[in-house]
Amino acid sequence: MAIKKQYFKTKPEVKVTLSLPKTAVKGAKKVEVFGDFTNWAEGIKMTKQKDGSYKTSVTLNPEAEYQFRYLIDNVTWENDWKADKYISNGVSGEENSVVVL
Repeated sequence: MAIKKQYFKTKPEVKVTLSLPKTAVKGAKKVEVFGDFTNWAEGIKMTKQKDGSYKTSVTLNPEAEYQFRYLIDNVTWENDWKADKYISNGVSGEENSVVVL
């Protein structure tokens, strides 16, 4: 699964669909995405798909980069395996996923 980006000709925004595969969530009951687009304060709940993966969409401004991570069952942080790049989070020595629009 990859990050899907849908650009609009009539609107200055991009619909970004984020997904985390079943192998990453390992039977999780709850998956949320946190990032620059949520000010890292409140997560966006992801929806479980029939194949066991989780998915959500966010609308973002074009020509920008956004850092994000997934939180699995309020315990485990996971990066997007297909992110455009990764950058140090500057806190714990771990990296954040980055989507480039």
